[in-house]
Amino acid sequence: MDKWTEMQVFTEAVKRGGFSAAGRQLNLSPSAVSKLVSRLENRLGVRLFNRTTRTLNLTEGGQAFFKRCIEILEDVEDAETSIIGFGHVPKGLLRINSTPGFVKHQLLPIMTEFQQLYPQLVVEFQLTGQSIDLIGEGVDIAIRLGVLKDTSLVARKLGESQRIVCASPLYIESYGIPSTPVELLQHNCLRLSTSEAFNHWEFYSDEKEETIEVNGQFVTDNVDALYEYALLGGGIVRLSGFMIGEDIKAGRLVPMLQNYSIKKQQIHAVFPHRKYLPAKVRVLIDFLLEKFTPTTPWN
Repeated sequence: MDKWTEMQVFTEAVKRGGFSAAGRQLNLSPSAVSKLVSRLENRLGVRLFNRTTRTLNLTEGGQAFFKRCIEILEDVEDAETSIIGFGHVPKGLLRINSTPGFVKHQLLPIMTEFQQLYPQLVVEFQLTGQSIDLIGEGVDIAIRLGVLKDTSLVARKLGESQRIVCASPLYIESYGIPSTPVELLQHNCLRLSTSEAFNHWEFYSDEKEETIEVNGQFVTDNVDALYEYALLGGGIVRLSGFMIGEDIKAGRLVPMLQNYSIKKQQIHAVFPHRKYLPAKVRVLIDFLLEKFTPTTPWN
């Protein structure tokens, strides 16, 4: 139990950015948190933090230990929550938040099977590309794309998706293919109005890292509209592989700039808390993990 407590206190201090904030979360005094961390460092024989009066930074050893602690604590909690609600019948309203693109291309094709397995569940999709307050909005589970920023949520990784720059054969026939990222500035690139980061395309090669702020004559607040317009020959688009994998296989979209690497997009299922996890959420998480891990279908 001492090791368990030390690991909890240590990880909370990292997440909250200080001993005082960790103490408030765990109902401990800052001095108690400091003593537990010091005891942990003495037992391990490794300094975990570089401390100043104003900052608390992880050492290299602390970073490695934090990663393992998170994995261990999640495994322990998963073992406990896996039997919570065991034997209960999943029923009632299951509200899911996700992006329109992921729902259309990945969730809808498998939801009929899920509802056949759990006929007493009413599934409601809330479609938005923006992060929301799950508790405030009454959402049971959300599918988040990209790097997670809210550390208060519980997350289960479903996989990763490669971002692909592509266009239809019709567009390529008229305007050609850029050979370098900077040549994208000479093309009509399809953009999203709700996210500036979406319109900054990053490319990596052995020589350098480039970020291109793309331009174009078509802007929308819906990623699926970008997808449809790209299929019609409207311009060059950067989309996730889970949306366009089948279109590339069929030749409806042609990938380009494949000599450059692009960061993959992480995909997580997130929910507010583990304690007393409802059976309806547990069965959906298990179902998604079965469908998307260890190998995602779009890869």
